[in-house]
Amino acid sequence: MRSLAIDLLRALGVQAPRSARELAADCDARPAEVERCLARLEHTGLVKTDNGAARLFAPFDFLDAADIARGLGPRAARLRVDVAHACLSTSSTLLAEATPPGARLLLAEEQVAGRGRRGRRWLSCVGTALTMSLRRGFSCAPRALAALPLAAGVAAVRALRALGAADAALKWPNDLLVRGGKVGGILIETRLQGRELVAVTGIGINCRTTPGLEARLGRRIAALQEFVDPLPSRNAIAARVAGELLAAFDAFDAHGLAAFKQEWEAMHAYAGQRLRIRLADGRVLAGVADGLAEDGGLRLRTRTGMRAIRSGRVVSARAA
Repeated sequence: MRSLAIDLLRALGVQAPRSARELAADCDARPAEVERCLARLEHTGLVKTDNGAARLFAPFDFLDAADIARGLGPRAARLRVDVAHACLSTSSTLLAEATPPGARLLLAEEQVAGRGRRGRRWLSCVGTALTMSLRRGFSCAPRALAALPLAAGVAAVRALRALGAADAALKWPNDLLVRGGKVGGILIETRLQGRELVAVTGIGINCRTTPGLEARLGRRIAALQEFVDPLPSRNAIAARVAGELLAAFDAFDAHGLAAFKQEWEAMHAYAGQRLRIRLADGRVLAGVADGLAEDGGLRLRTRTGMRAIRSGRVVSARAA
């Protein structure tokens, strides 16, 4: 899938400032399309337009498969790394493909239909976020994969802390937080393809602040840029996260959630706090967070006793 935004950013990187008509000729697009796309890029702070001519506001941080593979070191031998200019969703793309041998990491410069839990959209802007999915086969029992998002969360927080976000933490079941703001999310989907059990782990991470995104979503949004100085390239961030995921999934395939339970509990942003959780059926349950059940459910001390929540969403948290 083509990304006009990426075509424009590459064209502006060669020669600037340039008019919409000049860019349209280079990118094989209509001037009106180019003008609309430039307006969006200017809103995100990537492009500056003066007197009808556009230029890059700062050097653009393009994704590069070879650079990511170098960052993975020896693990790159186990993994095919690809970068798409644009796609509907990196996870949907991997799930739709016939599964070749070995693992595959797919990243997209622009993801136009990213997905979160329960069918929610994952919104991201070109150049400000990292959107990627890792496909890997597993030999463990299918029911064990219900806890795989928890292992992925531990791996992602390990990576974020190593990159400099020392306060990175987890919100059950699949959010990545830094100082209370959501910096990323994880969605895992599984398929039985032939005789192999395959999991596709989608991760979105906000790298740079996006003007107006908080107002659009109506909640606190964080970006690594706020906590890590200097901010590494997106290629370096992708390599670190993918490397931690590969190591964690090896351990999970061999030992299950037991290899991560204690570390997850130590990373839980709301450990010991009073939570209100909206269950899958719409009911709201209140109680104090008390670690994980053996199968990965969130343990909640309620007025009627201990409950293990396996499907739901934390809607509020406060000191107990």
